[in-house]
Amino acid sequence: MKTYCLFLSLVIFACNTAKKEESKSDEFPPELTNFEAYSGNPLFEGAGDSLKWDEKIRERGFILKEDSTWYMWYTGYTRKTGDEIKYLGLATSPDGLKWTRYTGNPIYTKLWVEDVFVMKSDSLYYMFAESKNDLAHLLTSADKINWTDQGELDIRLKNGQPIEKGPRGTPSVWKEGDTWYLFYERNDAAVWLATSKDLKTWTNYQDEPVLECGPGEYDRYAVAMNQIVKHNGRYYAYYHASAFKDWHEWSTNIAVSEDLIHWKKYDKNPILRDDTSSGLVVNDGKQYRLYTMHPAVKVYFPKGN
Repeated sequence: MKTYCLFLSLVIFACNTAKKEESKSDEFPPELTNFEAYSGNPLFEGAGDSLKWDEKIRERGFILKEDSTWYMWYTGYTRKTGDEIKYLGLATSPDGLKWTRYTGNPIYTKLWVEDVFVMKSDSLYYMFAESKNDLAHLLTSADKINWTDQGELDIRLKNGQPIEKGPRGTPSVWKEGDTWYLFYERNDAAVWLATSKDLKTWTNYQDEPVLECGPGEYDRYAVAMNQIVKHNGRYYAYYHASAFKDWHEWSTNIAVSEDLIHWKKYDKNPILRDDTSSGLVVNDGKQYRLYTMHPAVKVYFPKGN
């Protein structure tokens, strides 16, 4: 009997250990972490002509797939004017690989727009973007082309007081129920979380960051969140980071969370190096593709597919 009990205990221990290991491996599944470059990269670049408003493109663009059409919003600028004002452009594609600039570009010129994040809720499109001095704004559209600026985001401390003056950039948003979750960075030093139910006032969940630099070398000097996706019941954040004090090179990374507040970084970060910035994933109906947006648009497919 004692031998049987010991055997049963060992079996239970082994099963529990296997489950823990399986759960740990499931935290960062390969379909979200293992990608290889498409041979046709880059897919999209600046026009390269100083007479064009989008001589160069920069920062985070954003891609949505709706039915059989892919839409990409991007930031263009030209060095000719001297002030390098950033305007918003649109490109479309039938397959997410071959892109055509919208003939009416730039589609928005009333406001400096860069580092954009776009999502659809009900029948309206919401664009969260940086404006001049890295101040986050909200723009809305009913047709993806004509946008209306709803003003600078009003972000408050947990006690309701305004946060101190300064940048609040790279806005990334998740919506669950009637609550909107805003992730924003300040000087790329860390990422904070604020929530809102009316899109007018955003209140910090806590006044401490939810994602900070380090301790790894790859994100020692900068972190900024690009996108949140939900996969197999967990939340995943794609973020870009820099290992250099002067930010001369960036990488693409991933972190996981059960509650949008506590984040665990992938121990095999970066998932992409080689100065790949502003990475985000798009489900093409069969698999996730990873796009990086700066300084040119590239795509990466799951390895082995």
